[in-house]
Amino acid sequence: MTAAEQADVSEDAVLGGRLILRQPRKGHRVGHDAILLAAACSAQPRERLIELGAGVGAAGLAVARRVDDLSVTLVELDPALVALARDNAEHNGAAERARAVCLDVAAPADAFAAAGLPPGAADHVLMNPPFNAAHNPSPDRSRRLAYVAAHDTMVQWIEAAARLLRPAGVVTLIWRADGLGAVLDALAGNFGAVTVLPVHPKPVAPAIRVIVRAVKSSRTALILLPGLILADADGRPTAEAEAVLRDGALLPLASD
Repeated sequence: MTAAEQADVSEDAVLGGRLILRQPRKGHRVGHDAILLAAACSAQPRERLIELGAGVGAAGLAVARRVDDLSVTLVELDPALVALARDNAEHNGAAERARAVCLDVAAPADAFAAAGLPPGAADHVLMNPPFNAAHNPSPDRSRRLAYVAAHDTMVQWIEAAARLLRPAGVVTLIWRADGLGAVLDALAGNFGAVTVLPVHPKPVAPAIRVIVRAVKSSRTALILLPGLILADADGRPTAEAEAVLRDGALLPLASD
């Protein structure tokens, strides 16, 4: 990495310092969503996890930090972020079991197979798809890739997850709360045992995110969990949120 490139990268601690991430100073930055996503993942030792749209690898590496012997593949479209994800795997002691590949989630199955990701390759798929409409896109390319969704984004990403997962494999995702209907529609063909956790910014405020877990080929009914509240009425983080975001506690979705 050149000196100019290094100047455009910061090194930041998450999970109370348990994970150190190098990431661009401008554009898409790691936030609560990635850590909440990791805390909802039920991966176990010796399983295989694929994170789609991994960015610098925050969610996948957070799970790897928690779960020994977990094999992680970080799939990301932006080559610069792929390079940072590889650096982050190395600097966090996960290089032997976490790799990053440059690949579009919408790429055909043979492109995934060529990257060592054939159908049925994963026990778990994590994803935080782009979630905004494209009517007012950011001029920053990395932010556009991270946040701006095409009309069929959710369907494409769920189809990719269904292909990559083994039977009874688990997909876990985070999305806009007002887009939950689109998530459930996309899951309906291949997934069941859907569990939904709303995420609220403050008490009595509408949810801003939903974290969704679903099992491939299951026909078990949907479960709606009590919501996670991030801050109290005065804006102070709740004990429940701090336990997840700083102390590495798991969310209820992580229980099989």
